[in-house]
Amino acid sequence: MKKRIVQVGDISCGADQLFLISGPCVIEDEGIMLKTAEALKQVSEKLNLPVIYKSSFQKDNRSTAHNFRGPGLDEGLRILNRIKQEFNFPIVSDVHYPQQVGPVADLLDIIQIPAYLCMQTDLLEAAARTGKVVNIKHGQFLAPENMAKPAQKVIDSGNDRIILTERGYTFGYNDLIVDPRSFYHLNQTGFPVVFDVTHSVRRYGIPSADPKGGSREFLPTLARAGVAAGVDGIFIETHPEPEKALCDASSQLCVSDLEAFLKPLIDIHETEVSYRNP
Repeated sequence: MKKRIVQVGDISCGADQLFLISGPCVIEDEGIMLKTAEALKQVSEKLNLPVIYKSSFQKDNRSTAHNFRGPGLDEGLRILNRIKQEFNFPIVSDVHYPQQVGPVADLLDIIQIPAYLCMQTDLLEAAARTGKVVNIKHGQFLAPENMAKPAQKVIDSGNDRIILTERGYTFGYNDLIVDPRSFYHLNQTGFPVVFDVTHSVRRYGIPSADPKGGSREFLPTLARAGVAAGVDGIFIETHPEPEKALCDASSQLCVSDLEAFLKPLIDIHETEVSYRNP
């Protein structure tokens, strides 16, 4: 199936160049956000890899009400706007409620629908009506071919600027697994496909700072498999000091390790594109 191109700023998502969505899981101290953005800018320029900056102003699906959920809408958007202005990154963040969509629409280049909420019609329709790119994360409970259904809700609201993101399936209890067949099914939709590799190694029910809460050692294997299977972009949450991160500390990648992590992915992607376009 011919892949449609979704334009995000100067980035052609779905074209032959791999792109990266990256940043800390949740907006923390402004200095941490800026330090991460500066490192991402350096990696982007050195590797000639387009970057979309991601961080959440609110994480409303934490496992307890006492976990850090972010600075909230107003302060979060202020920090994201500073990053956009100073580093010229396109920006993506997630929304949990339809009433959040209007306030974020002027700033965000991509409105992200969390995996748990991917079938929420009101939320999808509200995001679609902004005309912005809508990144729908694949629900852990949904067969990959059924991601065509939430995508159709966005299309029916007059917007076909859609990206689909894989992040693993619920497998037994408190674990996720990535089935490579998913990349085939998601590619068959014709929309650009992103692989969220860092969320795919999360282990549910375990505190995010606990080393057992994420299997970081699998990140290279999973990322390389996904790129070889033909994804268009990679989603990697990164932090200057992951062990001190306020969310998903055991699965985020240290930003200083990002360049070495990405180099083989770029090589694999170029090989995959050559095979796809002989």
